[in-house]
Amino acid sequence: MSPVTEYISSSPLLANCGFTKEDVVGNEHEWLKVSAMIKQHLQLEEENLTPAQRSRVYQYYLPLAMWIENLLADHKKTGSQSALVIGISAPQGCGKSTIVECLQAVFEGRGVRSVSVSIDDFYLTRAEQVALAEANKGNPLLELRGNAGSHDNQLGTDTLKQLKGLVEKGATASVPRYDKSKHSGKGDRADASEWPAVTGPIDVVLFEGWMLGFKSIGSTRAAAVSPHLPAVDKALTLLEDAWDKFVDVWLVVKVGDPKWVFKWRLEAEHKMRLTGKPGMSDSEVEDFCNRYMPAYKAYLPGLYDHGPTTVKPGKSLMIELDNTRSPVDKQPASLDSVKGAVTDDAKPTSASSKANTMAGAELLLLCVLVFLL
Repeated sequence: MSPVTEYISSSPLLANCGFTKEDVVGNEHEWLKVSAMIKQHLQLEEENLTPAQRSRVYQYYLPLAMWIENLLADHKKTGSQSALVIGISAPQGCGKSTIVECLQAVFEGRGVRSVSVSIDDFYLTRAEQVALAEANKGNPLLELRGNAGSHDNQLGTDTLKQLKGLVEKGATASVPRYDKSKHSGKGDRADASEWPAVTGPIDVVLFEGWMLGFKSIGSTRAAAVSPHLPAVDKALTLLEDAWDKFVDVWLVVKVGDPKWVFKWRLEAEHKMRLTGKPGMSDSEVEDFCNRYMPAYKAYLPGLYDHGPTTVKPGKSLMIELDNTRSPVDKQPASLDSVKGAVTDDAKPTSASSKANTMAGAELLLLCVLVFLL
């Protein structure tokens, strides 16, 4: 066994992806072939890999790509006539775009036709966002794009339905795009003439977003996090039927502290400005990220404990990253056994729980007395 294969086999993701060391060794050629595709896409040379790059290539992106390849094979075996939709829920700046681009590069090299779309592509137009802010004066969570309520839900529904069903040879569809550099970083939807066209048949749809799969917690619990959050929570209730129902497989990227988003977002804005595109200043980035923190505080615990809204057994994976965007050594347990989250409207209070327990005990005692008599 080569040192590289040994390193791949020690990935903390391996077991959760459904692989053993024997699987890697027995199919070593294919694993190394896919890793070469990833390095080529990232323009990395083996001899120049930093420890962080080595970890991401061999112990993160590689097992993830092989996991999806197996899921796609299983999907086709069922005789499904639709594309496999993979929902990627991950905080801003943690590397969603890199994951998606790497996967698409691998898919292309493996003869798998794929397309990517983000919840960002479903944002309202700038004019619609201004109108939303005006209708919700005093609510900073809806003043700018980002939170639930600032998207065109129907555009998302129509796009996902079209892409999932794009399986006929020669069939075409346009994918919406949002330009975050417009209006000095406030953004606007790109003109429809600029939307990329994709041609069927499509095998995989990669659908990513920072709040994808978040489940509403109800107005009372939302208000306890922020007085401005109930409006967002109400909008969130619509997304399970509008978007999440199209997802076949979930990938959840977990982070130890959502405040890492500040640093990651700054890095992204700096890179965008280096390309010549206008972006937000550092203070604007801080203000922008602060508008996401209530949602992270309210919904990430439920996502990590119970999984996304439409999670199915055997069709999900959670990967935990550190603040360098590398996998932690001890990965979370599988999401297969999670239960649905409970909202404040359905969650019993401690008093009602106690009352229900007492009522049950009284009923049991009555049954015993009847039996004895």
